[in-house]
Amino acid sequence: MNSANALLDFIKNSPSCFHAVKNIQEKLLAQGFEELDERKKWNLQEGKNYFVTRNNSSIISFKLPAFDYRGFLITASHSDSPSFKIKENPEIKSEGLTTLNVERYGGMLIAPWFDRALSIAGRILVKNSDEKNKISLKEVLVNFDKDLVTIPNLAIHMNREANEGHHFDIQNELRPVISADKNFRFKKMLADQAGVKEDDIVSYDLFLYNRDQGKIWGQDGEFIISPKLDDLECAYTCLEGFLSAAPLKDMVQLFVVFDNEEVGSESRQGAGSTFLQDTLRRINECCGRNEELYQTAVANSFLVSADNAHALHPNYVSAADPVNRPQVNGGPVIKFNAAQKYTSDAVSASVFKQVCEKAKVPYQIFTNNSNCAGGSTLGNISNGQVSILSVDIGIAQWAMHSPNESAGSKDVDYMIKAIKEFYSSELELN
Repeated sequence: MNSANALLDFIKNSPSCFHAVKNIQEKLLAQGFEELDERKKWNLQEGKNYFVTRNNSSIISFKLPAFDYRGFLITASHSDSPSFKIKENPEIKSEGLTTLNVERYGGMLIAPWFDRALSIAGRILVKNSDEKNKISLKEVLVNFDKDLVTIPNLAIHMNREANEGHHFDIQNELRPVISADKNFRFKKMLADQAGVKEDDIVSYDLFLYNRDQGKIWGQDGEFIISPKLDDLECAYTCLEGFLSAAPLKDMVQLFVVFDNEEVGSESRQGAGSTFLQDTLRRINECCGRNEELYQTAVANSFLVSADNAHALHPNYVSAADPVNRPQVNGGPVIKFNAAQKYTSDAVSASVFKQVCEKAKVPYQIFTNNSNCAGGSTLGNISNGQVSILSVDIGIAQWAMHSPNESAGSKDVDYMIKAIKEFYSSELELN
């Protein structure tokens, strides 16, 4: 249970994508990794470990062997989760109360967000210079870490059809209540929390988050429940597998976490951006290699796209495929889709199956019920920028995109072992 508890602690300390990446940074620094800056020249050395961030919500870390490396071994997961993003000028005053103007971020299950103790976390941008004609901003992470807002339901007496299905009006029905103080100012609250001047706050990226503490549950502690299992569970287990794997002589090992997967990945820090390609090309150039060597390295590479998968639900068995029905605690899930929502094919799946067999970890197969269109993930999106043989995998879970999600406690260890084995493998790709 130690790995499951460590995962839950990581999630608790990662209430936003910015906090998640900050926590990853701190762990890498503690392991001796050196931070790089995209805006500055890189001077890489053989046998050294590095990381670089973009937007402070995406991160790429790598272990560099000799400069004459053969290819790249990559895992990619994502830092964001469905939530509600707070708009600019968010205060809406009504009947002596202040509610906040929010918009939906990602495709969440909406109903479970009502009647919960919620808080706010993210980043604020603060003026950092009084010099004339100079624009300088400082980023400050904020996490109120207290029961700050709630979205109250309308009583059943006033909505008799509530249990018969309801179309949610996001603009008007999902506004969280924050204050009964007629003088409440959102920016003043932010300034007090961050220890800055209210007038110095220029803008922010702030999200609501569920404050429920992750727990291990079940008769024998075989399950976990937590916010953000999709996809911080994969980010955490891939990080642990990456850090525990010994360096290889001729393969660059990369650990990647993208932002904005839940809204399509089309951002400068998403899987659809040039972040991965830019990093791989800079590694290649800093090692004194030419374009042809870059292309051969990419052709000799392998990507594990790690984003959680749907487990067979005991109350909705007909929603699953009749044969490929992953179970919680059944090991990593290899995901297939004929419409290429996932990158897995016979070749890449066979590679990962052998990885799991070498790690002595069980694996499972997921395919959608053929009457149900499934979601996509970051594997095929990132392949639009860097074409790499790739497999889509995940950890089986229930209630994906709910503010609380459930999974199997044993699968945390299974995934770490499989990813460690992946990073330790000398892959021969034909």
